[in-house]
Amino acid sequence: MLAPKFSNRRLHRKYRLRFKVRGSSQRPRLSVFRSAKHIYAQVIDDDSGRTLASASSVESALNDFKGDKTAVAKKVGELIADRAIEAGLTHLVFDRNGFKYTGRVAAVSKAAHDKGLLTQTGFQAGAADTSKGADDAKTGADDANEQE
Repeated sequence: MLAPKFSNRRLHRKYRLRFKVRGSSQRPRLSVFRSAKHIYAQVIDDDSGRTLASASSVESALNDFKGDKTAVAKKVGELIADRAIEAGLTHLVFDRNGFKYTGRVAAVSKAAHDKGLLTQTGFQAGAADTSKGADDAKTGADDANEQE
């Protein structure tokens, strides 16, 4: 049996996460793609299928910027945050696109958060509150009704 290739494992993680991470018009998805040399970020409304804002390391705005790839990723995070805020977006769902949340992918997310974007790393945008206290209150009330 052959060992799975790295690219296939990443794609498997990507498709598995895409079923869980979904953006809406109220909370769009911030998707990050990392290549060997560059990094790309875009804000996507999955309801309409439109890209609302984008930034990448191949833009002319970053041609004069000198630094390692992580520093460039931070700059891309700042750019995407500025463009998303200009478009009136402050709450986003972060989609790591199958990449590990470390290095350049984390740098984009942290830089965008530091610029004022509030990102949700949970899976379902707009999901109901399932905190433990809310569940305990419901079960406690049900137990009281059953005892009577």
